[in-house]
Amino acid sequence: MAYVISDECIACGACADQCPVGAIAEGEDKYVINADECIDCGACASACPVEAPKQD
Repeated sequence: MAYVISDECIACGACADQCPVGAIAEGEDKYVINADECIDCGACASACPVEAPKQD
């Protein structure tokens, strides 16, 4: 079950810096997670200051 980034994202990039597989990229308004690459480790959720990454 991959993580997704909610609209609470403030586009700080903390999640992308912590992703061990590089599944997170900067989108137009917020960061996005490639579900095919996400390994469901939760590193992004732990790093996010606004708790935007959620399990889908």
